[in-house]
Amino acid sequence: MIRRWLERSPDFVFSVYAIVAAFGTYLCMYAFRKPFAVGLYEEVDGLGMLSFKAALIISQVLGYAMSKFIGIKVISELSRKGRIWVLLALIGIAEVALLFFGFSFPNWWSVGFLFLNGLPLGMIWGIVFSYLEGRRFSEILGAGLSASFIVGSGVVKSTGKWLIVDFGIAEHWMPFATGMVYLVPLILCAIMLEQIPEPTSEDEAQRTKRQPMGRAERRAFFSKYAFGLVVLIAFYILLTAYRDFRDNFAAELWMAIGFADEPAVFTLSEIPIAVIVLAMLGLTMFIQNNQRAFFLYHRLLIVGAIMIGVSTWAFAASWLPGAVWLVLVGLGLYVGYVPYNCILFDRMIAAVRQQSNAGYLIYVADAFGYAGSVAILLYKDFGAPELSWLDFFMGASYAVAILGVVLVVFAYGYFQRIFRTIPSY
Repeated sequence: MIRRWLERSPDFVFSVYAIVAAFGTYLCMYAFRKPFAVGLYEEVDGLGMLSFKAALIISQVLGYAMSKFIGIKVISELSRKGRIWVLLALIGIAEVALLFFGFSFPNWWSVGFLFLNGLPLGMIWGIVFSYLEGRRFSEILGAGLSASFIVGSGVVKSTGKWLIVDFGIAEHWMPFATGMVYLVPLILCAIMLEQIPEPTSEDEAQRTKRQPMGRAERRAFFSKYAFGLVVLIAFYILLTAYRDFRDNFAAELWMAIGFADEPAVFTLSEIPIAVIVLAMLGLTMFIQNNQRAFFLYHRLLIVGAIMIGVSTWAFAASWLPGAVWLVLVGLGLYVGYVPYNCILFDRMIAAVRQQSNAGYLIYVADAFGYAGSVAILLYKDFGAPELSWLDFFMGASYAVAILGVVLVVFAYGYFQRIFRTIPSY
């Protein structure tokens, strides 16, 4: 009944419904992934130079990265039928892993259970986005969904900190407890998501029909645009590693600039970022020419990289307060990061007019992105252990800014040459 109502609804009503369903589902997913990061676990011995918390983060990110590699096949071949059951099963596996994490703590088995926690969660994004891609207004839908991972990490960390501070829940049981708080809302949002109808014939005419991709189709598509995709993915690797470091060590970074034991800071600092990014990227849905929109995203990637570098330089020169700096680098990060997760590849497919799906390209980028995240974490702990979290993050900010601009300029030039042979529409 809801699906039939949505089929007859105006675009605005449909968009609001779809954003609420997708935003809610993915935000709740973060309750099963990110709350553990708010704990410090300082009383637990590490493994040599590797702190216990760093081991937990690396283990979960390894599981998440492996999930992305698995997702290249699973998400690109995903059938529309039964998606909700796959989503709920993956969430259930993640929560059971958190239950065993609580029981096994502080044994090193707990590190293994966080790997098992990350392993199913990496495929949730592809499932949720599959309900939204290939529509005339995918930009606003994708931006709304992307706001969930900007705000979601902060919201669930605030929830986790609240459970520790106000209810006295132990750090090792807090992740499982946070997941239970969000379990029912996640199920309700997933049911809402399942009611979204398939793209219309008008959607397919403007944005190209989306369909599952077999191995041969995936290889052919990537080979055809290999240089541009490799360069864009290289920048995404930097952004993912940078975002994951900022996210996983948010407690340490905020503490370093004078904000300790303030649960609300994790949420309040991300809300303005989400609003600005949502508005900026949502407006691009009014650009009907797919090639023009695709190149606009390249310019936004460059703007985001420059914002990260300039704001870090201003903070280092004592021209910006620490809190303002962390918000500005977050804004620059997500101006670049969000397009990769929804609209950049969605528009590329529409621009080249080739039947495929954005989930495939998103998961190729994500797989290597999270592999880069693991590499950065290992480098910090073994290659530069003497650097503080703050100093390391500042150095990473300069690297992302400089390399990002160079890589995106190369991609821009490549796709300009490619699109000369494809009619613009």
